[in-house]
Amino acid sequence: MKIAFFDAKSYDRPAFDKYAAEYGVTVKYFETKLNEDTVYLSAGYDAVCVFVNDTVNEAVIDRLYEMNVRVLALRCAGFNNVDMKHAFGKIHVLRVPAYSPYAVAEHAMALLLTSIRRIHKAYIRTKEFNFSLKNLTGFDLHGKTVGIIGTGKIGRVFVDICKGFGMKVLAYDKYPAEEISDGENVRYTSLGELLSQSDIISLHCPLTEETHYIIDENALDKCKTGVIIINTSRGALVDAEALLKAIKSRKVGAACLDVYEEESELFFEDNSGHILEDDTLARLISMPNVIVTSHQAFLTGEALDNIAETTVKNVVTFFNSGHCQNELCYKDNQVSDCKDGKCF
Repeated sequence: MKIAFFDAKSYDRPAFDKYAAEYGVTVKYFETKLNEDTVYLSAGYDAVCVFVNDTVNEAVIDRLYEMNVRVLALRCAGFNNVDMKHAFGKIHVLRVPAYSPYAVAEHAMALLLTSIRRIHKAYIRTKEFNFSLKNLTGFDLHGKTVGIIGTGKIGRVFVDICKGFGMKVLAYDKYPAEEISDGENVRYTSLGELLSQSDIISLHCPLTEETHYIIDENALDKCKTGVIIINTSRGALVDAEALLKAIKSRKVGAACLDVYEEESELFFEDNSGHILEDDTLARLISMPNVIVTSHQAFLTGEALDNIAETTVKNVVTFFNSGHCQNELCYKDNQVSDCKDGKCF
C-alpha cells in the first residue's frame, strides 16, 4: 500500500513514519502542495494524503481518478479545499474528525491572553532590558462575556477553559449541544445576541456556505465597541477587509488570528526574505492590536501523533474492508459522514 504525502514538513514525518512502519504502509513525502501542476506525482500510488492548503478541485480529482488513485486522505478535520460534489463517485475522501481539540482551544486562549496582557510586547521590551510598564495595562477575563460560535469538540473545550476563568459564555451553533448549557454561565442564544453582547468572540465552526464570512461588516457593526475577535478555525469565516476596517475605526479592539483566507501560498513557509504582496495581511500584521500566528493551533506532539495514527488507520481500514467510518459523503446536496459504509 503506497501513499503520496503532499505538503510534507519536517514535523509531519516522525509520527507518520512510526505508524506507516507499524501498519506496513509506504509513504513518499513531497514538499510541494497538491494542485493541478503537481497532481502527476500521484501516479502509481494507492492514496494521496493532503492538508488544509492543498488544492483538490475538479481538475485534480479528475486526474487522480484517471490515475486510479482511489483514496484521498485528509490529515485534518476540515474539507473546504476539496470539491466534495465532484469527488462523489470518483474518489473516497477520508478525514481525521478529531485529533486534539485541546491543542486548538488552548492556542485560542493563549492568543487571547497574549493580546490582552500584552505578553508579546513585554517579551520584546525585556529582551532589550526595557522594564517599563507603560502601555502594558490589560484587563481581567473574569466576569467578561465570551461568544463562542461553534460548539463541536474544540468549541466545547474552549467553553470549559473560559468557565475556568470565570467568564460568562454565550454559544451559537446550528446543532446545539444542550448538555453544556446551564442557562446561567453557559447558554445558547441567537447569533445576533451573541454579537451584540460579547466582549470577546471566538470562532470554532467549520467553513461552509452558511458560515463563509460569518464575521463580515454587518456582523461587526452589531458588535460591542472594543470587541476582540479570535479565529483559529478557517480564514474565510472572517472578511479580512471588513475586519481591517473595523480595527482602523476602533470598533474592534483586538484580533487574534491563526488562520487567514488567502493563507495557502504564505503560511507554513518562510517568506522573511520576500516582499509580502498581500496588502491586507501586511496591514493586519502591522497593527499593534493584532496577533497573527501561521495556522499553528493544531501543532502539538499529541495532535501530530493522533493525526498520523488516524490517517494511516483510515487508509488501511478502507483498503482492507472497503469502507471507513471517517469517510465523507456528498449526498442530497450536502456533505456528511458516511453512516452505512457504502458511499458509492
